[in-house]
Amino acid sequence: MSAVLQRHNVKVIGQSRQPMLFAHGYGCDQNMWRFITPAFEDRYRVVLFDHVGHGQSDAAAFDAARHGTLQGYADDVLAICRELDLTNVVFVGHSVSAMIGALAAIQEPERFDRLVLIGPSPRYINDGDYVGGFRPEDIEGLLDFLDSNHLGWSSTMAPVIMGNPDRPQLGEELTNSFCRTNPEIAKHFARVTFLSDNRADLSKVATKALILQCSQDVIAPEAVGRYMHQNLPDSELVLMNATGHCPNLSAPEETIAAIEGFLGGPTSVKAAAE
Repeated sequence: MSAVLQRHNVKVIGQSRQPMLFAHGYGCDQNMWRFITPAFEDRYRVVLFDHVGHGQSDAAAFDAARHGTLQGYADDVLAICRELDLTNVVFVGHSVSAMIGALAAIQEPERFDRLVLIGPSPRYINDGDYVGGFRPEDIEGLLDFLDSNHLGWSSTMAPVIMGNPDRPQLGEELTNSFCRTNPEIAKHFARVTFLSDNRADLSKVATKALILQCSQDVIAPEAVGRYMHQNLPDSELVLMNATGHCPNLSAPEETIAAIEGFLGGPTSVKAAAE
């Protein structure tokens, strides 16, 4: 296995021609896709990986300068694509990885066929008429808490991010995932994520995109999903019944159905869409 593939703990499932590349969100790893990928393994070449500092990736490969912006993570995605010679890619990105995938598609649009963006946000902080969901002081408070107490932040924030308080096991899984992430990399990535502003990049995305917007999502509220839809040139918005920020775990069947509807798969059943 090449250095690039080892670095990101890349796993490839299936021999179908068209690749489907799954990118996990902050504090997670490729295991977060385990309820989703089986639905696509017979028709796509499923590619899974871990961002540096997450899962079974090589944390020593983390570079504070390279990974000081989301573009650095997009460069990692493109390095994986080049190593596996992936073209016509269906990119599925959750949370911050949605924008990472958009940046990768801007840089090398010929590699990508479709983008599936789950809970995306180009900007988490409110700015004038733009509603990102957080005031600047809210974000600074969250980041200061994380800097001072990684485990405490994880156990406090993960259940809030997950939502679905009637199923506490989901919040516990996300908490455990956050706690396993390299603490120093987690703190750095959190600042890169929550302080990013990629609104100006949306108009540059030429790849057809699906936006999956959950209800009661404290990280990426509905106003953000609508903003994404209005500013991505070729996009569809699906308003999901699923609540929280992680429908890949909390509502896998609805998530699969929405993706199938976008890709034209055999179980094309759309969620409530606009």
